[in-house]
Amino acid sequence: MIDIAVNFTDGMFKGVYHGKNCHLPDIATVLNRAWSAGVDRIIVTGGSLEESREALAIAETDARLFCTVGVHPTRCSEFEESGDPEKHYQDLFSLAKEGMQKGKVVAIGECGLDYDRLQFCPADIQKKYFGKQFELAYATKLPMFLHMRAAAADFCEIVERNKNRFTGGVAHSFTGSALDRDKLLSFDKMYIGVNGCSLKTAENLDVMKGIPVERMMIETDSPYCEIKNTHAGMKFVKSTWPSKKKEKYDQECIVKGRNEPCLVRQVLEVVAGYKGLGDINQLSSTLYHNTCRVFFPQDLDSAADALLSGHHNTN
Repeated sequence: MIDIAVNFTDGMFKGVYHGKNCHLPDIATVLNRAWSAGVDRIIVTGGSLEESREALAIAETDARLFCTVGVHPTRCSEFEESGDPEKHYQDLFSLAKEGMQKGKVVAIGECGLDYDRLQFCPADIQKKYFGKQFELAYATKLPMFLHMRAAAADFCEIVERNKNRFTGGVAHSFTGSALDRDKLLSFDKMYIGVNGCSLKTAENLDVMKGIPVERMMIETDSPYCEIKNTHAGMKFVKSTWPSKKKEKYDQECIVKGRNEPCLVRQVLEVVAGYKGLGDINQLSSTLYHNTCRVFFPQDLDSAADALLSGHHNTN
C-alpha cells in the first residue's frame, strides 16, 4: 500500500496536542508500524512554504518517504502577507526543484479550494493562488495533490481552465456528492483519494462505491480522518491495533484519536467490503498501480523494462 497523505509536520507527531506536550516525537515508531502493516511508501503533505520545507526534511530521513510542495487553500493569504507574492512563488518553485533533484518531491500541493473554512482565507484569494499553483505544476511537470471542500463548481472551472498545464492529479480526502465525484471523473487525468472522512455515512459509502477502482487512491490524511466506531464504514474494518490515550502514551500502541499511516489498511478494507470485492490483494495492487502512474511513473517504466527483459531472456 501507498499512503498518499500524511501530515507528519503536525504537532501531534511531535507529541504536542492543543499546545500541551504529552509525549516525545514518535515519527520513527509510527513509521515502523506502517512498514509492518504493509505500507510501502508515504507521501508527506506540505501545506505552506514553511511546512513544505519541513515535509522535505522529513522525507529525506527515509527512502520510502516522499513529499509535496504547495500552499493549502486556507493558507493562501501567505502569498500576499509575505510582502512579495512573486518571490513567494519563486521560493516554492526553488524548493520544488531542489526536492525533485533529491528524488523526494512528487507533487505540487496541497492546493485547491476550501469554502468550508473561508474564515482563514477568502474565496477570491484562494482562487487566485490555486490558479497560480498550476504554473508551478507546469514549470516542474509534476502532478497535483488537490483539495476540494464545498467548492466543486469553482474548483472544476479552474481545473478545466488549466487542464493542459498539469500531468495528472488526485483530489484527496474526498467527501463530496455523487455529482461532485462525476465532475472530477470527467477529467481524464484526475484520481480521487479516499480516507476515513470519505467513509463516514451511508451516503459517503454509496458515493465511494461509484468511484472506479482504476481512478482511486487510498490515504489516511493522518493525524486526522480516522475511521471511528460511529462511522458507517466501520463494520467492514478487519484490522485493529491496540490504542491508549495520549496521556498514557505507550509506543507499542497507537494513540487513541490520532490517525496514523498503518491504518490505511482499514481504508482498503472498507473499500473492498463495501464494493463487494473478494480479492483485497488485487484491489490493493490496482490502487498501488494508480498511485505509481501519477506520482512514481519512473517505477512503472522500470517494472515494464524488467518485464520486457524477462520475456527476452525466456525467449
